[in-house]
Amino acid sequence: MVKSLLALSALLVAPVVASQSSEVVLHVGKVFTMDATDAVHAPGMVCFADGRLTYVGPIVERPDGGEPRVLPDAWATPGLVDLHTHVHSGSFADVNDMVQAVNPELRATAAYRPGNGLIDLGRAGGVTTLFGIPGSGTNMGGFGLVYKSRPAEVGFEATVVRDPGGLKVAQDSNPQRRNAADFGVTRAGQSWNLTDVADRARAVQSNAGGRRDFSLENLARVVRGELPVLIHTAGSEGVVNTARMWKIKYEATAVISHGSFDGWKTAPALAKMGVPVNHGPRTVDYYSTRDGRIVGTGAEFVAAGVPLFSLNTDSSVIPQETFFLQASMSARYGGDPYTMLRALTQNPAQSFLLDHRVGSLEVGKDADGVLWAGDPLDPRNRVHAVYIDGELDYDAGRDGQRF
Repeated sequence: MVKSLLALSALLVAPVVASQSSEVVLHVGKVFTMDATDAVHAPGMVCFADGRLTYVGPIVERPDGGEPRVLPDAWATPGLVDLHTHVHSGSFADVNDMVQAVNPELRATAAYRPGNGLIDLGRAGGVTTLFGIPGSGTNMGGFGLVYKSRPAEVGFEATVVRDPGGLKVAQDSNPQRRNAADFGVTRAGQSWNLTDVADRARAVQSNAGGRRDFSLENLARVVRGELPVLIHTAGSEGVVNTARMWKIKYEATAVISHGSFDGWKTAPALAKMGVPVNHGPRTVDYYSTRDGRIVGTGAEFVAAGVPLFSLNTDSSVIPQETFFLQASMSARYGGDPYTMLRALTQNPAQSFLLDHRVGSLEVGKDADGVLWAGDPLDPRNRVHAVYIDGELDYDAGRDGQRF
């Protein structure tokens, strides 16, 4: 393994001298495009220039391309996309404002430290795009940002994909435990809080000539469908009501996050409403089966027809660098491996309005890709290299195997 990593590193960082072209050309053993065609090219070729993909497919001549870098043992996938993360501050502490039950004016951006150590580890595990969000201490934590896991030296602006990236709501469990003296302690109280503030935001958007309420302007974008909302809802008790509120009542681009423990039992209802699920960090259930059977909950959501099923780490609950293991274990407990790879790439990107840039290897999209030492869901394999926006931001031989 060490020899192969060093050999691959030498190929990756070697200068292109045979051509003056700025296009980087990679010949690899296998390419998973993860696009609408679900094409797999073995062997395959990936080319990019100026931060964008210029060719993905079988190996062909590229007269204007650079000297190919031939990596026959590498498998290429898109960069991994994690929608539920808390590593943006570089601390294991979370970002919560516990004064009010709803915080539509709060943004996690101020806590973001580009290229901190936790982000660096995530990049070494193939994670290239993250939604960094406030915690779940209150009913509506506020707005997170979507960013790339690029090194610190590239700076803040070069890493941010969308800010605000979307809304974080916690409509179950944690607000009930943490706001014991608050109206949000009950499920009914949470529902009232969220309905009240969302209705006020909807009134803001229809009152163009009235007084502006800056605290509600981003929430108004959510109820207009311009920004997505990620909703922390853990078990089965609150999932359906949560989906009904945000998807049916407000017609928002809503994604249920977690759906853990016995949340999988609501999968048929979520499928009927067409609500995506961003599942994790717990992806098995043996509490509610009564017979000790271990249920692979990811497989249950997919089997029920939940659209755009994806996975998350809720980092640092699950270390960011082990995101791929969420798919590995979901496949181990009954899920289709290819579907679980989509749950790390295209599906989260599409469900969160990011698929025009990331989530698949397609011409014109951001040149974000991962080279693996074989099957990316096999824990015995490691990440060889990670390209983000066409830059080699992680190389195992050059930078050292990070985990």
